[in-house]
Amino acid sequence: MARMEAKRAADDGDEPAVAPGRAGLGEPVSPSRAVEPESGQAGPEQEPDVAEPRRRVSPLAVVGLVLLAATLTVTGFMAWQVYGTKWLARAAAAESVAQLRDQWTAATPTAPDEPPAEVVPAAGEVAWILRIPSRDLEWPIAAGVDDDLLTSAIGWYPSTALPGQVGNFALAGLRLTHGAPFADLLSLEVDDEVIIETPLASYTYRVTLPPSELTVHRDDSWVLEPVPGKPDLAPTEALLTLTTHEDLIDTPDRSVGFGVLENTEPT
Repeated sequence: MARMEAKRAADDGDEPAVAPGRAGLGEPVSPSRAVEPESGQAGPEQEPDVAEPRRRVSPLAVVGLVLLAATLTVTGFMAWQVYGTKWLARAAAAESVAQLRDQWTAATPTAPDEPPAEVVPAAGEVAWILRIPSRDLEWPIAAGVDDDLLTSAIGWYPSTALPGQVGNFALAGLRLTHGAPFADLLSLEVDDEVIIETPLASYTYRVTLPPSELTVHRDDSWVLEPVPGKPDLAPTEALLTLTTHEDLIDTPDRSVGFGVLENTEPT
């Protein structure tokens, strides 16, 4: 009977009736509800975002980087002092020597029968040229032995004699940096020639005591006396004294060599 009534209602266009006695079975179901999960059913489980912990820099690594940077800085500085300043100083020395010779050529020559009378240069003035043929050395000489002056020239001790004059003509030069004009000074031998050129003459000294055979303290001034080691004796010869650092690092030790004038050639 119920089926007949439902069929009749369908034929008349009415909504179908719900079959009695079975509540909910006849209820229409919407498509959206058909795919919705039940209220108690959970979807796919998602892992929560977890931030990765930051790596801490080791103090040892920091110290290592600092030491490496310091080492590279010091090494670079030393390389510049030894090689960089050497190239620059040698170029400047060659230019200075050339300028001196040009000045002397342009000056009025001294008559050959007149003895050379050297003039005391002003402090810091580049006045003469030193040559050591056996060591292929040619370098300007300036008046004074200040540290700054020695970076560009061999220094003359102003308290000592002038070139070629009776007494002790004393010079100082560097061995390692800023051109290192005295780099090979300790290899000098007895009878090696040391030539000093001035506007008036060329003086040739002969080595009598090589620098490799005498070491003194930097405060030992007796080597600069008119007659080294004999302060009460008046000089009768034109002597030469060469001084430089004995070691390649800064120490108070100084190597000292002596020579005597052998020949004078007026310019």
